[in-house]
Amino acid sequence: MRILCLFALFSVGVALTPTSYLTSVDQNRFKSVFLSSSESSDLVTIHYSLAGLGVLGATPINNARTCQNIKDSVDPSSLSTLYHVVSAASYLTDCKVDISSGLDLLKDAINPASPIIDMFHAFFALKKSGNSVDEAALIPALIESLKKDDLPASHGYAFLVAAELGGNVAKLYDSIEDIVAQADEVDEKYLQFEGGLYVTSLVVDGAYKLAEKLNKAPLISEDKVVKFANYFLSRKHVHQVKTASQLLSVVKTLTTNPFHVPVAITRASSVAVSPVTPNVQVRVTNLMGAVLEKPINVVADSARHMTDDAVVLSKKTFTPSASDRTLFELNFMQAKPTRGFYKIVVSATPSEADGRLLGLTGAEVQVKVTIQVSIENVEIGVADKDQTTVARTTKLQHPNKAANALEADYHQKILMKFQLKDKSSGQLMTAHQAFVRLTNLNTKQEIIFVTEADNTKINKFDLDIGSGAKDFGHLSGRYSMELIIGDAIIENPFSWHLADLVLTFPESTAPKKTVLDQYAPKPIIKHEFKAPEKRPAMVVSTIFTVLVAVPLLILFILWARLGVNISNFPMSISAVGFHVCLAGIFGFYFLYWHSLNMFQTLRYVGLLSIPTFLFGNRLLSSIAAQRKK
Repeated sequence: MRILCLFALFSVGVALTPTSYLTSVDQNRFKSVFLSSSESSDLVTIHYSLAGLGVLGATPINNARTCQNIKDSVDPSSLSTLYHVVSAASYLTDCKVDISSGLDLLKDAINPASPIIDMFHAFFALKKSGNSVDEAALIPALIESLKKDDLPASHGYAFLVAAELGGNVAKLYDSIEDIVAQADEVDEKYLQFEGGLYVTSLVVDGAYKLAEKLNKAPLISEDKVVKFANYFLSRKHVHQVKTASQLLSVVKTLTTNPFHVPVAITRASSVAVSPVTPNVQVRVTNLMGAVLEKPINVVADSARHMTDDAVVLSKKTFTPSASDRTLFELNFMQAKPTRGFYKIVVSATPSEADGRLLGLTGAEVQVKVTIQVSIENVEIGVADKDQTTVARTTKLQHPNKAANALEADYHQKILMKFQLKDKSSGQLMTAHQAFVRLTNLNTKQEIIFVTEADNTKINKFDLDIGSGAKDFGHLSGRYSMELIIGDAIIENPFSWHLADLVLTFPESTAPKKTVLDQYAPKPIIKHEFKAPEKRPAMVVSTIFTVLVAVPLLILFILWARLGVNISNFPMSISAVGFHVCLAGIFGFYFLYWHSLNMFQTLRYVGLLSIPTFLFGNRLLSSIAAQRKK
């Protein structure tokens, strides 16, 4: 139980470390997207592309043309347009926009009845344009509006507004904890809100900016901060301008705020290490890929083989790079690790205590120890299936090919064996991929077989020519024989042409199948109705018809005895038409029984049902009107 608890704690610790950061490649990609979007004619795209460039410290290509596009987009009747116009212009030098005609609209939007996003647009449009804002009225208006709209996005907008206000915004600050509690956890590594990347980054960005305004750490636990950071970085390949801009904003906030700064510890070197390249490099940065403010010490807490869980090193210190303060290096091969994959647990400790830094322990980097292999004791030969004679084998040296072709018929079999050896340790080993490929030199048809290794790690290949004739299509002739060796940890995989084979297969007794052209037209599929079942004898049908008609005959007899009164029958077009149509429908039912098929009957009855409905509706309306009179 104690071991399980320790394992659980270790697993949680591993999950609570940032797994990536915004590399220079990522930032350049964002920059190119924003630069191309800044020349758009769409106001919203211009705004967020300029905001993204502002985070990256870049400027648009054509300041004057961009400014003119912004001025051409002014619409004094739209809150959002005024907000985007003023915000976009604020990122440009010498770009003044006139929104005086929309000031009344902006000021009227600051009231409890307005949606949060309208107050957000109005506030920043007024503030960035240099106009006064009634902050005393804005704070209670935000709080009151949030009672009706408590979605995370609305709180994110409210946090950003409150971060710019000078009044008492403690109530909004206190709601940060409740809103963060609404985030959904994914795979125990990520936290996100239902609205996706934009909403999540909006809330976290606003929460930290509001907390910084009050100089109080936001009520977000450290593990949740790291999970939010992991979510943001998992979506760093987003290309939507609005979302990318907000993503950069929140990542920048998580690197500059005075409360929580997640630290990314990632592998910077190749995943493969070997005696030639023995060093493992890790990079320790903030989420923007920048060096941390204070020097740090980096230690490999442990390195475990991922197959047998063997620990090969513990508490080994990385050496700082002289040319790059974010890089740290460890000679992993000094621990004499065997070949295979390893998981290194890394921790970092600042030279001076810094409570802001998160994710300093439990970071994992994976490496694989690769080797070069040699192939030895290679023998290839031909033997009789019944083993009445000694196999004729030939020893080969890689990469030489057998001097003479091997001939074998269906009474014989091909034998081959070899050993793989780790060049560095001299130990015998097996490879994940050890195949023999036979290729017909005329048709280029390939057949691949898997070699099998025994307990002594001798790889063997045994091909019975007679039994394998079907696999070759009984196609006798000359074949090339190649040995293919490969593995994720082998540095020198190879394909070796061992020899040429002349194989003779028995003639096939099975009839040859006609080769069909797969691109030829397929036969037309015609639907056929099920053949009707055999009808009963005429006597049976006649008796049944008479029995069905008897009730109708009784009805007519009773009408005659009781006296039928048809004087009330309304002599109108609707009455006559309805009864004629109804009789026609019953007539088609009779024809369906006698001669028509289902589709013909449905077509005729469907057409007749339209006048039946119209005449019937008119008839019933007239009867109802007469009764009222």
